[in-house]
Amino acid sequence: MQFSFLLIKNAMNRHLEKMLADANHLFVADVSKEEMWTTYLNSFPEGTNPIMRKRTEHDCSCCRHFMRDFGNVVSIKDGKVTTIWDFPIAEVGDYGPVVAAMWSLIRSRPIRDIFVTDIAEVGTDKTPEMFENGDVYVWEHFHTVLPSRFVMANKRVSKDTIRGNAHSQKDVFKRSLEELTPDSVATVLELIASKSLYKGEEWEAQLNAFLTLKLAYDKLDEIEQDLFAWEYSQKIGPVLAKIRNHSIGTLLIDISNGDDLDDAVKKYEKIVAPSNYMRPKTIFTAKMLKDAEQTLIDLGLLDSLPRRFATIHDITVNNILFANKDARSQMVGGSVFDQMAKEVAVKPKDFDRVEEVPIDVFVRDILPTISNLEVYLENKHASNMVSLIAPQNSESPTMFKWNNGFSWAYTGGMTDSMVQRVKALGGDVEGVLRFSIMWNHAGIKNTADGGNNNDFDAHCIEPRPFGTHIYFGNKGYRHNSSGMLDVDITRPFSQTSDGVAVENITWSNASKMPQGVYRMFVHNYAHNGGRTGFTAEVAFDGQIHTFERNRELRQGEEVDVAQVTYSKKTGFTIEGKLPSSVSSRKVWDLDTNQFQPVSVMMYSPNYWDEQDGIGNRHFFFMLKGAKNPERPNGFFNEYLKGDLIQHKRVFEALGARMRVKDDNNQLSGVGFSSTQRNSVVVRVTGHVNRTLKVVF
Repeated sequence: MQFSFLLIKNAMNRHLEKMLADANHLFVADVSKEEMWTTYLNSFPEGTNPIMRKRTEHDCSCCRHFMRDFGNVVSIKDGKVTTIWDFPIAEVGDYGPVVAAMWSLIRSRPIRDIFVTDIAEVGTDKTPEMFENGDVYVWEHFHTVLPSRFVMANKRVSKDTIRGNAHSQKDVFKRSLEELTPDSVATVLELIASKSLYKGEEWEAQLNAFLTLKLAYDKLDEIEQDLFAWEYSQKIGPVLAKIRNHSIGTLLIDISNGDDLDDAVKKYEKIVAPSNYMRPKTIFTAKMLKDAEQTLIDLGLLDSLPRRFATIHDITVNNILFANKDARSQMVGGSVFDQMAKEVAVKPKDFDRVEEVPIDVFVRDILPTISNLEVYLENKHASNMVSLIAPQNSESPTMFKWNNGFSWAYTGGMTDSMVQRVKALGGDVEGVLRFSIMWNHAGIKNTADGGNNNDFDAHCIEPRPFGTHIYFGNKGYRHNSSGMLDVDITRPFSQTSDGVAVENITWSNASKMPQGVYRMFVHNYAHNGGRTGFTAEVAFDGQIHTFERNRELRQGEEVDVAQVTYSKKTGFTIEGKLPSSVSSRKVWDLDTNQFQPVSVMMYSPNYWDEQDGIGNRHFFFMLKGAKNPERPNGFFNEYLKGDLIQHKRVFEALGARMRVKDDNNQLSGVGFSSTQRNSVVVRVTGHVNRTLKVVF
């Protein structure tokens, strides 16, 4: 029988040498030690395992330990399982049934764990035994020596810990393969390729690898998938195996679950991006673009995309509330009114006690009786500037919820104004007092081009009893005075999309502000090569006071901008410490703090032709000579028909691409929403000349 056992031993050793050489990880099938040993003993044919003294020949402790420690070990390669019993039965003589039984048992069970051992030698090679007659008999046993890569290097880590980590890695990997869709991975890869995802390029290689694995996994049956998960979870490493648990996994899960792409990306950015990060591009993919284009083709709307500024020739008298002589004569169905005259500048305080009228009363009772209308354009109206937009092809069908092809665009889409910059970074510009600074121009990316990457800081020291010093050290904290610094830029070129940097301090409640002098200044905290200065704004009572420092600030230099004095009786007054532009300024080629003639007053297009209830009603005062310096979006998503909303990411990008070109004859002016509290001073001429404050 010794010769016969050497057959199975040698066959197994030859097989193990090849199996271990081809494997990087070993696994164990879900078979108990007792079941393996029992199966082994019971599989011997009758007469091939005789009683040797008190027990059967093969019931030895050495082989039993080998069987229990190594009998259920397998390798997995390309989804194929190899057991330690995978060698030809023809090579083992009488032991053929034993090999077949063990092979069948191990093959029938799923993988339970990875194989972990802290010893290189498994089993005992041979043991001698001396019989009573003095003869020595050498017993052969199952035995192998493992390559070092299969033996624990760090003995301080327990086997259970290693098994637990491997099992967790496999479970998370399998869950990733089952929950994350190929489309979600492809979408994220496309966002990375278009540089629309913050630090997305760091995940590009892993995502490509995962997509390959995912596509292969989806072709397998349930049993094959479990083997796949075990094999590749150990092969690819923890980062890729646990991809769903990383920040990029959050994005993949949300997209796989059908969440809005923009919402999913914002959630991802909230995890990984700094608080003042501004995404450089609108989120959309090639598939989304193709689907949107097909929808436009199906609806016959491709020709409706090109947009331009509307002119007086585009509108009819049926859709206006008021028109002066020049405007009405150019409109369809128009007639002649007297020429309006422009007046000199007036101080805003002069209108504190003028008669107030609600907008609906003004439209219903006053407009029909007047011949001239003027608007007092204030600095605070800069954010109310609006343009009417028309389709380039007047015969094209409308893309919008209403029955015409006209839309409108308020200022801010492309503005470099400090207010818009501060708002874009989450700053408050609606307070009773605001101190903002800005440096750099849009598009500058380095100091070699004249850019300024310095860390300028806005500071304010409040009067007593608080005497609070508001600066970056307490950013985001609302002080007792209601003052707070809410925007702080330290590295313009890396923190903003176009290099323009702003900082902002605002006070929200005058009743909490201590009376006295507020010292506002700028400190150059870190000189990073910038050779230019800054612009500052101090805003209160609807007026914006602008100050400029046109030369370089030294490292650590402080520059006083202004002192604002607050009194509960007289309000705010200002003393500038830098050269200041007058409070009256140019807005869309018009001087503020002056009455400007209205050429046309109208509702927003969603209320033309007696339409009602299609979004908020806006009131537009189109001002003579107003010229939009921006290239506004041709349309916005909230205007679109329901059939197009499903492609909102693409249309947001299209709206930006279809920007309107400049036109000196454009209809632009100031606009007010019926849902937002606001007011405008107007001067009307008719049977009685009146100055009124129209309240919205």
